[in-house]
Amino acid sequence: MRMYLDNCCFNRPFDDQSSLSIRLETEAKLAIQEKIKSGHLSLGWSYILDFENKANPFLERQIEIQRWKELADSFVNETEEILIKMNELTALSLKPLDALHIACAISLQCQYFLTVDKGILKRVTQSSEITIMNPVNFIIEWESLQ
Repeated sequence: MRMYLDNCCFNRPFDDQSSLSIRLETEAKLAIQEKIKSGHLSLGWSYILDFENKANPFLERQIEIQRWKELADSFVNETEEILIKMNELTALSLKPLDALHIACAISLQCQYFLTVDKGILKRVTQSSEITIMNPVNFIIEWESLQ
């Protein structure tokens, strides 16, 4: 099963952990990373993840997140099909960069797009091509299947 984690998800462990919901999302994200490292899940990566990560003003975070690219089993650069899908997704009121991440995940044939971005989760959670969810909900679903 291939996952795509957006930049917000990768950055969650670096956020202020004083909120319970942020701590839960962090723990779920770290558990998902362990499943990727152990080979139980695979990771998709895109050029837009590279782009956003390079814009991170915190070099240590940038380096740590970039290491995950090495564990990805697939990578996608921009294509015409991705841009077309992005335009379809922006019609659902998604921001262009968010839509671009989801379009890349679909192009990579990921089954899940994980995000902690409340804006994305309010606008779209299910499509015929990919399931979009919070990492906490993914872990709950994963554990129910085991």
